[in-house]
Amino acid sequence: MTEAAVVKENKEIARQYKELLRISYRTLSKEDKKLIRLAFDTSVEAHKDQRRKSGEAYIFHPIAVAKIVASEIGLDATSIAAALLHDVVEDTTYSILEIEKMFGKTVALIVDGLTKISHLHQDKDVSLQAENFRKMLLTLNDDVRVIIIKIADRLHNMQTMDAMKPDKQVKIASETLYIYAPLAHRIGLYSIKTELEDLSLKYTEPDVYNDILQKIRESKQEQDAYIEDFTKVIKDSLDQEQLDYTIKGRPKSIYSIWRKIKTQNITFDEVFDKFAVRIIYKGDIANEKFLAWKIYSIVTDHFRPNPIRLRDWISSPKSTGYEALHITVMGPKGRWVEVQIRSERMNEIAEKGYAAHYKYKQGAEQEEKTMEEWLNRLQEALENSEANAVDFVEQFKLNLYAKEIFVFTPQGDLKSLPKGATPLDFAFSIHTAVGLHTRGAKVNNKLVPLSHELKSGDQIEIITSDNAKPNINWLDYASTARARSKIKSSLREEKKELAEEGKAVLARKLKAQKLSFNESMINELVIYFKLKTSLDLFYRVGIGKIDNKSLKEFTASRSNAFVSYFKNKIRKPAVAEDLNKEEITSKYDQIVFGKEEEVLDYKLANCCNPIPGDRVFGFITVSEGIKVHKKDCPNAIQFQSNYSYRIIQAKWIDSSQQDFKAVINLTGIDNLGLVSEITKEISKSMNVNMRSINFDSADGVFIGKITVIVKNNSILDKLIEHLKKIRGIDKVSRE
Repeated sequence: MTEAAVVKENKEIARQYKELLRISYRTLSKEDKKLIRLAFDTSVEAHKDQRRKSGEAYIFHPIAVAKIVASEIGLDATSIAAALLHDVVEDTTYSILEIEKMFGKTVALIVDGLTKISHLHQDKDVSLQAENFRKMLLTLNDDVRVIIIKIADRLHNMQTMDAMKPDKQVKIASETLYIYAPLAHRIGLYSIKTELEDLSLKYTEPDVYNDILQKIRESKQEQDAYIEDFTKVIKDSLDQEQLDYTIKGRPKSIYSIWRKIKTQNITFDEVFDKFAVRIIYKGDIANEKFLAWKIYSIVTDHFRPNPIRLRDWISSPKSTGYEALHITVMGPKGRWVEVQIRSERMNEIAEKGYAAHYKYKQGAEQEEKTMEEWLNRLQEALENSEANAVDFVEQFKLNLYAKEIFVFTPQGDLKSLPKGATPLDFAFSIHTAVGLHTRGAKVNNKLVPLSHELKSGDQIEIITSDNAKPNINWLDYASTARARSKIKSSLREEKKELAEEGKAVLARKLKAQKLSFNESMINELVIYFKLKTSLDLFYRVGIGKIDNKSLKEFTASRSNAFVSYFKNKIRKPAVAEDLNKEEITSKYDQIVFGKEEEVLDYKLANCCNPIPGDRVFGFITVSEGIKVHKKDCPNAIQFQSNYSYRIIQAKWIDSSQQDFKAVINLTGIDNLGLVSEITKEISKSMNVNMRSINFDSADGVFIGKITVIVKNNSILDKLIEHLKKIRGIDKVSRE
């Protein structure tokens, strides 16, 4: 580089630094500026010999990240300093200890968290990517600012990716959509989330991106004219009330237009809500709610509102802290248009996320409390670190993007839950112990099934019992990450207890067959029964799926000396790879339909080719019986909207772990309290669930029919034997 170029570059670095201080959202004290200056000097020194792929000095990147942190997100001086230093430990000779000595523990902790994230392996494999995401989220335990600075770092990388190879661009963009955009959304950084999504689309689907961008530019004039028409109608009324306000259009992002086109199978021109009208007004905290409803009243005086499209997030803010009043009205030219009414404070919170909360909360103590509440909410989604990484990420994202409903406890406390939540989700949101012992629920004083979908305004009472415990069907009813992870944990523990019992039973049974109970024998059994882990084997023995008959068949196959001799000659004995893994795995091999989980004939749909374990539904065709589709099949939306009556619930199961339904017929002499004795006997039996009961009595004789759910035949046989012993029962048989 020439001397003149160096001078020019240094001037630009100095200018960028001054701008960083100038644009800071927060007011910086003398001490703050000193800290930022030291971080800036350290970063300039550390990166002095580094250049980016585009050829510019590397220092421009940390400064740009610090500017996003300072201005767009609005964090404090500590965060700005950490942003300037975020690559220093990773890329240069500085150590974390040196950073701690110079800047203190907090900055060092944040920089360390950022360095750990950078060291996670980047991989195309989704499960590895998911594992990295989970590790990254666990750094929230250290300091949430780690994640926020990482989002700012990713945003700047996305803004400056032009110099990279196309395959690298696509990889980084996909990862951004998978991880960073959902996180930015959850933190309440809506404008950053939108930019991340749009930039990701620019690199993953460049043609689509450019096409939509072009169309938006072409319709910009029309949009401006529409907002002008809208403003003209209400301006006089707003001015009459002496309100201080601005009205502007908020265009829908390229990514959300693309998503709508894709999911609803429509064209660009058919997307009717390409923009919303935003009214931002001045008002102090004491009267801003009153002013919002005043503006609502003026807007609806002039334009007819859609009553089912009113969203009041001022009375009940979203869990991200978002506050606003949203209404959809029939605007000029007979078009539905969304109107967002926000105060300046609400608008800042919408743009800056939790950072703006601090500005309006009085005192540091309140600030800490807000931060803690927010962290606790995120922490809930991270509690179950045992879960499979991909499930974990999908569940986490499910919670990130969920729309909210607001429900009440019996005491009248307000709780926010994701749309689609059930009484089970509510129970777990109160306390894990309440969730795990849920026996039933009342919504608005009426008993409802646990699968009942809650609506805003419902009052829920949970009925608990010490004997109640989760069963596998609960996973069909629960939708929140917290409830699902707690249910899975409980089921896993129960399975492990059954596996322990099964281990002892297997040892006895092998001894009876004169076989030794050791690792090589367990390995043989695992391979023979086509299982994966030793726990799989013990569990299936525990529930009776592997019984004496199966073990005798195994012994017979083993004692065939001729076959054994050749097998051993030809190859070494096979070894179960995951033999000692502490896990009970599922081998999905069957699809069941409807609430009764019936086994029916079906075909797998060619359009989406479901594989075992996928979330699926059945579609009753005119001539080909039931076709099974994935829940996210491209045709799913069309089927659900046009032929919902032909859709049948379906799911993959592991038939070797599945309970089955049995009908028991009883006859006998009718006497007082007999039904009570029968139901008592069934409820005493472990691992038996009663599905339905029907008794008919005539001339002193009764006929009864009971449907039960059992794990295996031996449990059913035991139950039948016990029922025969009840006084007055003459005959018990299985249908």
